[in-house]
Amino acid sequence: MENSSNRLGNSVGPGFRGCFVTATDTDVGKTVVAAGLLRALRGRGVEATAVKPVQTGCEPGALAPDVLCYRQACADSPEMAVPPFAIQKFRIPCSPHLAIRLEQERIDMDELLARIRGVQGQGVFTVVEGAGGLLVPLGDGRTMLDLAQALDLPVLLVVANRLGAINHALLSLQALHQRGLDVLGVVMNRVTDGSDDEAARAILADTPKAIAEYGQAEVLAELPFTRGLMAEDARRRVAAWEQVEAALVGVAARLVEAQNANAYRDESLLDFDRENIWHPYTSATRPLRAYEADRTGGPYIRLRDGRRLLDGMASWWCAIHGYNHPHLSAAAHRQIERMPHVMFGGLTHEPAVSLARKLLDMAPEPMRHVFFADSGSVSVEAAIKMALQYWQARGRKQRTRLLTVRGGYHGDTFGVMSVCDPQNGMHSLYTGMLPKHVFVERPSCRFDEEFDEGSLAAMRDALARHADELAAVILEPIVQGAGGMWFYHPDYLRGVRRLCDEHGVLLILDEIATGFGRTGKMFAGEWADVSPDIMCVGKALTGGYMTLAAVLASAEVAQGISADGGVFMHGPTFMANPLSCAVANASLELLEQGQWRGQVADIEGWLRTGLAPCRDSEDVADVRVLGAIGVLEMKHPVNVPALQAFFVEQGVWIRPFSNLIYVMPPYILMQEQVGRLTRVMHSAVREKRHF
Repeated sequence: MENSSNRLGNSVGPGFRGCFVTATDTDVGKTVVAAGLLRALRGRGVEATAVKPVQTGCEPGALAPDVLCYRQACADSPEMAVPPFAIQKFRIPCSPHLAIRLEQERIDMDELLARIRGVQGQGVFTVVEGAGGLLVPLGDGRTMLDLAQALDLPVLLVVANRLGAINHALLSLQALHQRGLDVLGVVMNRVTDGSDDEAARAILADTPKAIAEYGQAEVLAELPFTRGLMAEDARRRVAAWEQVEAALVGVAARLVEAQNANAYRDESLLDFDRENIWHPYTSATRPLRAYEADRTGGPYIRLRDGRRLLDGMASWWCAIHGYNHPHLSAAAHRQIERMPHVMFGGLTHEPAVSLARKLLDMAPEPMRHVFFADSGSVSVEAAIKMALQYWQARGRKQRTRLLTVRGGYHGDTFGVMSVCDPQNGMHSLYTGMLPKHVFVERPSCRFDEEFDEGSLAAMRDALARHADELAAVILEPIVQGAGGMWFYHPDYLRGVRRLCDEHGVLLILDEIATGFGRTGKMFAGEWADVSPDIMCVGKALTGGYMTLAAVLASAEVAQGISADGGVFMHGPTFMANPLSCAVANASLELLEQGQWRGQVADIEGWLRTGLAPCRDSEDVADVRVLGAIGVLEMKHPVNVPALQAFFVEQGVWIRPFSNLIYVMPPYILMQEQVGRLTRVMHSAVREKRHF
């Protein structure tokens, strides 16, 4: 880090905003770190200032204590364009929530954000110092962590190097990671002169190593024990601050480098991508614009140019726990060091066995067997083959067709395309080349309205006419995803199960998009208390870390195929990949804790409230919400490139298609974040950005 200072400059580029300095507790030296960092930045030509959003213990008419420290640190440097300041000040030296209660005031979060962003808007690097530790209450149920999340700045965590520091640091880092904040690193502050006994010195030497090993964060610097920082004697004070500055100069360099990442951007990367890489559902020669993602954390995607986007798509619906979750990352690290892959033919392993056990415990009662696949589409292929092979084994070889509804989507591979919508779906180009299955109109009965028994008539008629040639009915339960984000009534699914039983036809439920809590139930079929014969799961199975899917089958299906020594004719190379299985186990462990139920219920309520104003737009045909899914159905197809650019400008990642603007966010989003998504969606239709 000593050689990093030559990268510091005074240029201000996009994304050059500042940092948030917080700590494990009060009185651990974060003000010294904030002031020293300000001095290190300014000493190398960076226009910077420091802001204390909330300061207690302020004497009337006097500078806030921490602001005085900032000014003392920079007293020998040129005058600042924006001098350090505190925004909301309180007299009583206590926690902010108690100060506002005793002084009959309130903390105005909007004012704090507006004042800080006003400084940032002037191109001034803004060092923002929190009050106390991360979870210090600010009143109205909010904490300092909520303010840090709203500011969306890289975080420096200050830790006092003393007994107990490891636990406090790891808890604080866990809270930051779970909120999706970008942790730049840890600064250790030696609060004693190190003259204690040998055991104490061993603790001081070990603490930074332990935090780096277990905290998934780099220890960037350790401040020495420093006297005289606020001394009356100017020479002594300057010498003390020079010592702090020297310890923090590398941290300052790291911050500027991170905020000015666009200055080092390799334009050839995007050029090569545009000219040579085929992205999904786009032209090779006239591709849609691709934005370069550089890092992820929590519910955020950071672009290479420094912009951070709140992800409303959960990475195509799979990153339900957010990105870089410490529990999932730890599972991946452990497994990759032990056994990243081994073939599943003739071998087995603990991650696969544990995962199968978890899946069967979660799944509806008739499920008895698990077949692992390497993607959602492949799992549906395997499910279709199971249904076909089941009837072959039973001597009913004429049962080779499938029955489904229009508006469905089950994947992109060849066999699966044959059960996707044949006219308006993504695969209409292949009409005439695919097996011909039986389609009926999609369920007309909305999820949120009284069930109309007549909506089952087409399905009832098709089963009666084609039962002898049908192997299975295949459906997306309750929610038709990429085929239109349509939510149909649970009684329709219940009726289909009953009709399948009457005609002796298997039922396949494709829970790839809906499984693992997305609709408010663990599996969407639970809305109808329906159990399928075959069920596909994927997407959220690994929490978005890597590809993995599974087909669950009833004992009847498995025994039917395996009768008389029959074997199921399918076996992907990466079937039951141990690395994927280990991460999936970790993801399901988080779901087993049960927090997702409250999270999804909260998101559903916030989406309903936030999207309600969109009903007034003349361009909106329908507004639909179920679980953690919010949909605006427009009357006409949207301009995807223009709308995508608008969303990125607003700091969110929402990927529209056809005539749909929708979100399926990670479950970890807070109310303010969901509100941000819905406000941007409303702005898009109000300002007609979708044209």
